[in-house]
Amino acid sequence: MSVLLSCHGLAKAFDARPLFEDLSFAIHEGERVGLVGPNGSGKSTLLRILAGLEAANDGERAVAKGTHLVYLAQDDRFNPEQTPRTALEGVLSEHHLEEHLRDARITATLERLGFIADEQADRPVAKLSGGWRKRLAIACALIQEPDLLLMDEPTNHLDLEGIWWLERILVNATFTSIIVSHDRSFLERACTRIIELNRAYPDGYFSVSGTYSDFLEKRADFLAGQAKQQQVLDNKVRRAIEWLRRGAKAQTTKSQARRDQAGRMIDDLAELSYRNAQNRSAAISFTASGRTTNDLVVLTEIGKSMGGRALFSDVTLTLSPGSKLGLLGLNGSGKSTLMRLITGELASDSGTIKRAHELRVVVFEQHRDSINPAQSLRRALCPTGETVYFRGRPMHLAAWAKRFLFRPEQLDVEVGKLSGGEQARILIANLMLKPADVLLLDEPTNDLDIPSLEVLEESLSDFPGALVLVTHDRYLLDRVSNQLLALDGAGGARLVADYAQWEAVVSREQQARTPARSAGASGGTARTSAAKGLNPKERREFEGMEARIALAEAALERAHERVALPEVAADTGLLAEACNALAAAQQVVDDLYARWGELGTRSGS
Repeated sequence: MSVLLSCHGLAKAFDARPLFEDLSFAIHEGERVGLVGPNGSGKSTLLRILAGLEAANDGERAVAKGTHLVYLAQDDRFNPEQTPRTALEGVLSEHHLEEHLRDARITATLERLGFIADEQADRPVAKLSGGWRKRLAIACALIQEPDLLLMDEPTNHLDLEGIWWLERILVNATFTSIIVSHDRSFLERACTRIIELNRAYPDGYFSVSGTYSDFLEKRADFLAGQAKQQQVLDNKVRRAIEWLRRGAKAQTTKSQARRDQAGRMIDDLAELSYRNAQNRSAAISFTASGRTTNDLVVLTEIGKSMGGRALFSDVTLTLSPGSKLGLLGLNGSGKSTLMRLITGELASDSGTIKRAHELRVVVFEQHRDSINPAQSLRRALCPTGETVYFRGRPMHLAAWAKRFLFRPEQLDVEVGKLSGGEQARILIANLMLKPADVLLLDEPTNDLDIPSLEVLEESLSDFPGALVLVTHDRYLLDRVSNQLLALDGAGGARLVADYAQWEAVVSREQQARTPARSAGASGGTARTSAAKGLNPKERREFEGMEARIALAEAALERAHERVALPEVAADTGLLAEACNALAAAQQVVDDLYARWGELGTRSGS
């Protein structure tokens, strides 16, 4: 595979603090690279350097000639008065396409991303949810038809449907991608190579071709070997120091060489010790109240409607010490509402909820409203004095802050100036000081890096009280939960064995609805359609169909040309990819002609 992008000796520092030094690696055509690393390791900065948007302090990057590189930032910056359609028009305005080709590409992109089906294409951006804004940002990147797409936390704000959709887009894409993400399930499904940026490694990074699971296995082996290497070197240095203390009998060449060797070993040990110390993670451990009551919260035939729509009904379950309940459901299905019923913040429409006497419930809020951005980190962690009491024992504020990876010099920094991950760690630190019978966590993983996620996972698994968890982190959900309750947002609620079972059920239901709509258009309601013709949305689709077909046939022609290239024909891997792309392009053309015929018949044209 050809190299699309490479870097050599890259270094970047802010003030006197280096993010990374002497990074050298290459990205090959067809790879889907997941870029991971702890908070503060410089992932987003490196991505911007690779995109050419920020300068490195040292080193160089090179992009293969003719490569069209597109960068997707973590936060979008849309004009609130724009619509998805006008936003895409603005992106394509610099590409000098003919008007019919531009319109066809915009319509195809809007359909591909679900904007037309959900009637979002002409709504002002200000009225779109965070998930739809993220879809639009991704659409603005995809419509440029990149050869290399750089994405910074693309799953942020996406609901589970959006994440599934993005996974399918990337897995079937013909472009190369580099993706910064903390979503471990997403990395497992979407990426073919993982690069961890971390000063724990001799080269400043660790790269593994394969899935995220492959990466975890090989990283564990490497770090274990490095720790063993430190232990062996430590013993050698100890013996060398003893020899130096005894003193050489003569200033011989041999004794001087041995002194030099001892000096080098001491330097090597210092470097190894530094690298092995980089694998620190936040020390997260929640405090249980110690209550032994079996029935902490009992829900019997609970039902709730919001805005005239039934969210769930007949929910019956018991939360006991050791219960780990994960709530599944698409956005708007009622997960947060059910948590508010458990706390007593909302009343149910039907059924009963019994709570143990003087039940202590601790809630992790999704929106972090309790954080005062003007407050110092010192006061956020300890409102008064310099001592916190964790599990009945006093601990100095500096030591408490260190448990959550805060440096002493950060204690007087305003909370609003800290990163999202650091703010999340403040909330978790405050929760840990509150003894709880029941922990309710609503999206606790937002902005946490992977090392912190792993520690959070262990802490939640070990928590002896009851736990209710809402999260888009599918990896955490499967690892921690011993019960999974799936809500469909239409009144249904069912227990499922695991996340994969629920995803399969949702996928089947979505597929069943799609043929049902097609059958309704051509079968049972055919007489009604023939009489009424097309609705406004279908009319717009029909009018733009010729242009879309022209665009699809041009893509098909390019796919034919690629298969015929000598360098592709000579490489079995490239040839297989080209043939797959050709088949996919042909399928798009066939589907468009079929849809065109269907709409034409119904319109009477």
